Amino acid sequence: MPTTRPDRPSLEEINASVKVPSAYETGFLQKFLAYSGPGALVAVGYMDPGNWLTSLAGGRQFRYTLLAVLWLAIVVAMFMQALAIKLGVVSRLDLAQAIAARVPKPGRILLWLLNEVAMMATDLTGVLGTAIALKLLFGLPLLFGILLTILDVLVVLVFLRFGIRRIEFIVLTAILTVGVIFGLEVIRAHPHLGAIAAGLVPTPRLVTNHSELVLSLGILGATIMPHNLYLHSSLAQSRRYDYHDPHQVNEALRFARWDSNVHLVAALIINALLLILGGTLFWHTAGHLASLQDVYLGLKDSAVVGVLASPVMSWLFAFALLITGLISSITSTLSGQIVMEGYLHIRLPLWQRRLLTRAVTLVPILLVGWWVGFQDQAFEQMIVYAQIALSIALPFTLFPLIRLTSDDTLMGPHVNHRGTQLLGYALAGVITVLNLELIGSLF
Repeated sequence: MPTTRPDRPSLEEINASVKVPSAYETGFLQKFLAYSGPGALVAVGYMDPGNWLTSLAGGRQFRYTLLAVLWLAIVVAMFMQALAIKLGVVSRLDLAQAIAARVPKPGRILLWLLNEVAMMATDLTGVLGTAIALKLLFGLPLLFGILLTILDVLVVLVFLRFGIRRIEFIVLTAILTVGVIFGLEVIRAHPHLGAIAAGLVPTPRLVTNHSELVLSLGILGATIMPHNLYLHSSLAQSRRYDYHDPHQVNEALRFARWDSNVHLVAALIINALLLILGGTLFWHTAGHLASLQDVYLGLKDSAVVGVLASPVMSWLFAFALLITGLISSITSTLSGQIVMEGYLHIRLPLWQRRLLTRAVTLVPILLVGWWVGFQDQAFEQMIVYAQIALSIALPFTLFPLIRLTSDDTLMGPHVNHRGTQLLGYALAGVITVLNLELIGSLF
């Protein structure tokens, strides 16, 4: 492997970089804080601009009905992220490395290409979300905002030089900031609590109604994303301890799952607040909500949202969008490096990796802009279909993950129990069937 240069942090430098107490030291809280952090980086992927649009669209079209999809998706995400954590902690391999070691070269290349497409779909949502936020905050035309996102490589590099622990703190601060903003806006919106409670109960319409199915899969794709599983399997190794000590390994698994679940609950709350905001303010005025810009403008217009209307509320909405767009650049860059190194054994400097992904992502965006004009509605429709594309790609990550963590030669005493294995395959199978149903209904 090439020698690491100062501008080229390796995954080994990212991993094993935070010392934690031994299995026989300190109490629960101190250990939880020591292990806490990777879950925040992963949770960012669950609240990127793609989630924004699908949650707001779900609220506008179906009020609170899709709240059930949100919490179901997060529960499935908790299960799958726990498997990714277990793979990383026990095998000391990330998901890409573990898969690459067990498939022939053509299969590795095919899976790499599939995951690169998924990474680009993820990056596309960040590009468009950031560009829209720049337009809302500073009046920057969408074309210039899209091109300006190329410079977010500088943001990524600056953040990565802070070290993994500081990055985790910055991301956690961003999550809390966004959560407070949406919490404030929802409180001022005075949602109907009884209707919210009813929306938490799944109904058959989620599958039988085509429009609800499309948005449900969009939410699923925006919630459980392939790159988060690759990322978590690597970041699960980011704590330094004696991994030959069974007690320490068990403790690492326990606290890594706590870290993951706590931050996924935070992501669920933020997405639920977005859906409730859309369902409360815009469900009865469907014509007023065609884009994120319409939400921004609507938050200023008392005729649309009543007492909530305020330039401050609309500015906070756009500011939160900008934060999530920029922060998601960090996790997508790390995920892209993990996938490329694992499948192809190629390590690029992070700035090259970032520019490569961004350049390829910009091609379809600029083509669509040239064809239909640089309009919010066209680009936000791209975001929705990007989430559906992620949902379709998801089974190709889930099935290998379940298979690997069910391999006793790789996982030893931590191999999946029979019930865990069956549940994992059942969940992956349901997602696959829903995707096939969506494809059939589309065509």
